[in-house]
Amino acid sequence: MIARLRSRVPHWTGALPVLAVVLLALTWGRSLSVFMVALVSCFLAGAVLAAVHHAEVIAHRVGEPFGSLVLAVAVTIIEVALIVTLMADGGDKSAALARDTVFAALMITCNGIVGLCLLVGALKRKVAVFNAEGTGAALATVATVAGLSLVLPTFTTSTPGPQFSTPQLVFASVAALGLYGMFVTTQTVRHRDYFLPVTSSGEVIDEEHLHPPTARTALISLGLLALALIAVVGLAKAVSPTIESGVAAAGLPSSVVGVVIALLVLLPETIAAARAAYRDRVQTSLNLALGSAMASIGLTIPAVAVASVWLEGPLILGLGASHMVLLALTVIVGTLTVIPGRATPLQGGVHLALLAAYLVLAISP
Repeated sequence: MIARLRSRVPHWTGALPVLAVVLLALTWGRSLSVFMVALVSCFLAGAVLAAVHHAEVIAHRVGEPFGSLVLAVAVTIIEVALIVTLMADGGDKSAALARDTVFAALMITCNGIVGLCLLVGALKRKVAVFNAEGTGAALATVATVAGLSLVLPTFTTSTPGPQFSTPQLVFASVAALGLYGMFVTTQTVRHRDYFLPVTSSGEVIDEEHLHPPTARTALISLGLLALALIAVVGLAKAVSPTIESGVAAAGLPSSVVGVVIALLVLLPETIAAARAAYRDRVQTSLNLALGSAMASIGLTIPAVAVASVWLEGPLILGLGASHMVLLALTVIVGTLTVIPGRATPLQGGVHLALLAAYLVLAISP
């Protein structure tokens, strides 16, 4: 996916996952001092960056759009692990954590990453060009799964509150997995050309990647990716009490914890998508953004549903009124952005404005 990616693995991305796992072993189950929290946080951020780097190495080996898929799944694994880890320790107070984190990921990807990449691409070439067929299919899938998983629970009557009953939760999980499977098949097999970069004239660019990593390098990155993900999950569990107490001490709503998690796991991918847009590969950027949104909701909801079998407390998935308005605006604006297959800086600014509105309401509901 990234043509200039070096086939050799930089030293820090090889050493850091190992060091992070060692630090995890030394701090597991212990109360951390302020210094240790800062140290763990640094290694946690580094492990996230290393994980995404190794996912990119593997992605470069397998090519586009498989590369975007690898990155999206890797980021989603991190997100699911963080959510389940925090829910396991939070009890009833973390009942809405999955909803808050998934919705934050949707807003960040569909408005933040999409808006940033359209802005970067359009400012460089006046107009950002992408494939409307593939991008539209991805947006439609995200909107459908979001509606089934996050909007319907607010209006169901089988259980009190914005919750699904057990049969409804099973249906939502199966539907999310089924639609995600169909999306992946469409993206990688049946209509792969819909998700490839295009020129200003609409011609598909099925580029060959120069100097891809060797099979040995890709296998090493696969192992280091696994170590990095283990480190991310464990270290996040170690600092989670600090995150929650910090949010509470600042007088912020508990939903801000979900925003922090989403920002943490999506920051490296945001950088990767912006770089792709700067290289005139806006379609690759949109694959990353919408693919991450689809993986986030399509895989997180089923995973949390399964985890809820042994986790204590309710599972709140239904959105409030203001968030449903933001979701509706995101889908409408996204549709109008996608239909022409090209965008100006204005469309990027509109999406970023929606993200800003979400962040303001998260801090001050």
